[in-house]
Amino acid sequence: MNQKKNRVYRFAIFLAGAGMVVFSLLTIRHFFLANFPETIFRGSFCDISAFLNCDSSAYSPLAHFKGVPLGYFGLVLGLIFCLGAAFPASRWERTISFLSFWNALGVMGLLIYSVFFLQSLCLLCTGYYIFSLLGFFLFLSYSRALRSELRSFFKPSVAVLLALAILTFSGAFGFHLFYGAKQEAQVGKAMKVVKQFYELPFTKYPSFLSPAWVVRSTERFEDAPVQIIIYGDFLCPDCQFLAHQLEKMRSDFAGKLNVIFQFFPLENRCNQVVDKNLHPGSCDLSYIAAYVAIHDPKKFKELHDEIFANLRAARSPEWRLDLARKYEAEAALNDPEIQALVQQVIETGKEYERTSERYPYGIRSTPTMIINNRLIIGTLPDYQLRAIFQALIEERETGSRRFLENWVPLR
Repeated sequence: MNQKKNRVYRFAIFLAGAGMVVFSLLTIRHFFLANFPETIFRGSFCDISAFLNCDSSAYSPLAHFKGVPLGYFGLVLGLIFCLGAAFPASRWERTISFLSFWNALGVMGLLIYSVFFLQSLCLLCTGYYIFSLLGFFLFLSYSRALRSELRSFFKPSVAVLLALAILTFSGAFGFHLFYGAKQEAQVGKAMKVVKQFYELPFTKYPSFLSPAWVVRSTERFEDAPVQIIIYGDFLCPDCQFLAHQLEKMRSDFAGKLNVIFQFFPLENRCNQVVDKNLHPGSCDLSYIAAYVAIHDPKKFKELHDEIFANLRAARSPEWRLDLARKYEAEAALNDPEIQALVQQVIETGKEYERTSERYPYGIRSTPTMIINNRLIIGTLPDYQLRAIFQALIEERETGSRRFLENWVPLR
């Protein structure tokens, strides 16, 4: 193969490796921002659609191994691709070809896991997938152009592999220690978040509360130590994440929580408070849920959990119709009273002052929580929510905030 063609292949492989490096770094950054936000205001994560969403991957069991983000291994492979392209040598090329093959298999496995198990697709991960597969096919073409046997993909240099493994392990151990330090710092950050929570301005509750109770510990909403109103959308991945969080905490804070689901579907067919049409079908789900909440309130929680357990399927009109039949709520889809009820709940979003130049009202995305008269846009990690709940419970039970006096000026 002539030298010019050789250089073109190597340059293309270098670009593929550079793409892998860039998207790996972005993935690692998102992983730590999602799991260890620095302040209460960084709990609002990306939500492009119910399917295109980075948060599901950041919170998934495969997001890290012993504190080492999966993106780190992609970063290492990308750097190896770049080095192999810049400094060609037979042992390097055979080893990188071998790694590119197994990386391509791993990428396909992760893509299947994300689409069919997480039911979402991370755009940052997708960027890595594309450049990884591009790199593999470039190596495949490069080997054919050199008239090398494809068996070279399975004849790596043991010495090079061992050296790379040692270097990779060293970096992974550093990430492991960093992750551990982040976890240990959670206590201090939780205290900081509680301080910020108490410093948030007083926010009134909506003038009209939805009849949909997710958790009910007392007859009157205001009687529970922790009162949560969730402006939510049944097709919102972050709302699904929050629902799973609250389900885990329900037993830990038994008898202390009241949670109301305030219908706020991000579909402009029924929601004119915000100019978004992210989740077609969410209006119908709100109608079905409102119908069940009124006619059979004890079944609302079951319906709520079933929808969030089938987030991807819930986008299908056929699935929604089957759901309505299951809960004997077919009438909800054409019931003007139910539609008026949901509309009344949605309209309460206009009661809050704007928090963004893009939108005229404070309720502009989901989930938006009002916890004990303080508004939080987006989600928070478990430890931060727990710290806030515990502070509110201790305040109610002791009648004071003495344990907070060092952080928050008493008003």
